[in-house]
Amino acid sequence: MKLGVNIDHIATIRNARAGDFPSPLYAAFTVLEAGAFNVTCHLREDRRHIKESDIRLISEQTKRLNLEMAANDEIISIALDVIPRSITLVPEKRQELTTEGGLNVALDIEKYKRINNKFRSKDINVSAFIEPEELQIEAAKKADFNFIEIHTGKYAQYLDPYKRQEELAKIKKAAEFALSAGLSVNAGHGLNYENTGDIAEIEGIYELNIGYSIVAHAIFAGLNNAVKEMLEILKAAELTKHCG
Repeated sequence: MKLGVNIDHIATIRNARAGDFPSPLYAAFTVLEAGAFNVTCHLREDRRHIKESDIRLISEQTKRLNLEMAANDEIISIALDVIPRSITLVPEKRQELTTEGGLNVALDIEKYKRINNKFRSKDINVSAFIEPEELQIEAAKKADFNFIEIHTGKYAQYLDPYKRQEELAKIKKAAEFALSAGLSVNAGHGLNYENTGDIAEIEGIYELNIGYSIVAHAIFAGLNNAVKEMLEILKAAELTKHCG
């Protein structure tokens, strides 16, 4: 299983002093050196953390950028110019602290099909960040997405063990359904060092995207070590799957 590390909050720290330190580009090199597969950055409309200059540098110098973005014309134009390794389309609200839920692809399949055609012309793989629901998975397939990323936020937020297991079962079922439909499956949101293991044990998930918990842990452990510790959790989950 692959690990994509979201470094948005490295930029949050940098922007707190309106300077250029710590450098998101340096963070990108660090997480890749530690074993991450991709560097994930969300270029938001309000540019609250990651800036356009960040994604250009990271894409050019690492070739491993997974760009999270809303489906609006300005950001689409930037993405077509930058040509990241991959794109994840996410919903976006100006007042939210972080992405609050999945994209409603079913609401406008033709719109997303048109967007995907633009990115496919540049050989960019595109994922839809969606809830673990068959309706949205079917819509993502019809809209010509290559990947889906299953929103794990509800699973991560539940403190009640029964509710968490119930949501975990939904995610497993969604992953199976998406794979049977010919889609590749990623997952992410709200994952940390305590709750990632159960998600990582799900058969067929290709990549997990994790950011805040790794950056927060890096304050105490160092970024390189924080990434390596998360990778150990993924490796342990792989062993559990094979032993099972």
